[in-house]
Amino acid sequence: MTAVAPAGIRFHPGSLVVPAEAVHTTPLGYDRDGIPIGAPLPLAASAELVQRLSGCGEVVVAFEGKLGDTLLALSGVRAVLDWLRLRSVRVAVRAVGPYAGLIARTGLIPQPQATAPSCWRAVIGDRAGVEAQGSTATVSLVLDPAAPPCWSTDGRAHPDLPARHYLAMERRLGIRLPAMAPFAPTLATGPNNLVEELRSVGWLGDLNIAAITATSWPERKDYTAQRYITLAEHIAEAHQAQARLLLIGGNPGDGLRITAEAPKRHVQVLRLDGMLADHLADLFPHCHLIVGNDTGLTHLAAMACGRSGGSPPVIGLYARHSHSKWRTGLPHHHAVATDLSNRMHQGDLCPVRDAIAPDTDVHMDAFPPTALAQVGLELLDGVRP
Repeated sequence: MTAVAPAGIRFHPGSLVVPAEAVHTTPLGYDRDGIPIGAPLPLAASAELVQRLSGCGEVVVAFEGKLGDTLLALSGVRAVLDWLRLRSVRVAVRAVGPYAGLIARTGLIPQPQATAPSCWRAVIGDRAGVEAQGSTATVSLVLDPAAPPCWSTDGRAHPDLPARHYLAMERRLGIRLPAMAPFAPTLATGPNNLVEELRSVGWLGDLNIAAITATSWPERKDYTAQRYITLAEHIAEAHQAQARLLLIGGNPGDGLRITAEAPKRHVQVLRLDGMLADHLADLFPHCHLIVGNDTGLTHLAAMACGRSGGSPPVIGLYARHSHSKWRTGLPHHHAVATDLSNRMHQGDLCPVRDAIAPDTDVHMDAFPPTALAQVGLELLDGVRP
């Protein structure tokens, strides 16, 4: 960890391995590196779960809640499908709900679909998604972000939610599954007419920065457009270039709205409000740097993978919640966090779930744009990992 600003603001690289003794963890219960893929674990599996899943002919992936929770939970779906493949259980898999298109991008759903030998059905998703499928499922698996602890094994902690979900499911299913960290699946991207239109009119240039202003908690998580503009100005000045800043907002209620602001000295600003997540997944890999608060679109940016296989650096801003739990675990997904966020990380705590009132009222103004710009410059220049 490297200090980047006063008042306890620190940078946490996505590639950092957290030692088990540095944070509050729950031992996984076995040496994962020492167990061959497909071998039984030295823990009893959930016999009822194994029996029901073994007889299923269809798996329905159903998420209806928050985008961020959904994306970080897809590793749990990955674990179930990995187990079915290892057990040679043939199932048809389909995704339903508002995120079906994004889930299809992960490659988790096989094409063409397998022939279902059984009418038994498993539903896996968040609580709202599972309940929307009714009571006809043979087995239902709810992936609750509050449920899995921060696991530790082989001397390292696994604090990010994708790792928590995958390893929790591995324990329940009772065999060593194939995935290694990072456990989050990535989202395939491709040609997109809207993205090509932005490129044709010059908005995807030599120094292109995306900043995410959308949030479900604006009074605490909105970094504000002006701070992002100031950040972009510092980066542009250092690179002696004109920066193009894409401000990614939420849905204003009347669909997609694209607005260009009057050019600044070093920055041209384009506001994109209400852009569909599927389109943003195709847009983000064309950026050089992405900065956002702890929200679903920031996780989406980290998971979107360009056609070349690369992804731009993503910086998440964490004022209150654990900077490690609420990340994808991917090496290019970094964090800048307050002392409070680091204490939540170290103790595996949540200020909402555990009703922890902060000593001071911590907001997004804890992150000086100049300090964030320095982090961004070092990432762009390859100084930071």
